[in-house]
Amino acid sequence: MSAMSKAKGFKKSKTGTYLSIGTTAFGAVSVLKQAKKARSENDTLRLIDAAVSAAAIVTGVALLLRELKRLGDDDVLLG
Repeated sequence: MSAMSKAKGFKKSKTGTYLSIGTTAFGAVSVLKQAKKARSENDTLRLIDAAVSAAAIVTGVALLLRELKRLGDDDVLLG
């Protein structure tokens, strides 16, 4: 098995999906800092950028949670 196919297999595993959720959620910290700074500086354009980035993070996490459900995760939080 090549390193590339191992990486693809990990990405589609439960562990890989959880790692992706954590990484995506960690990106939210940066977006929150960006939004806070934009508000304090009254920078509407940066605030809009932060809002769009936050929407992308929410969508990304939702897609990853759906993938976990598809993988048959028994986690209580996923129903």
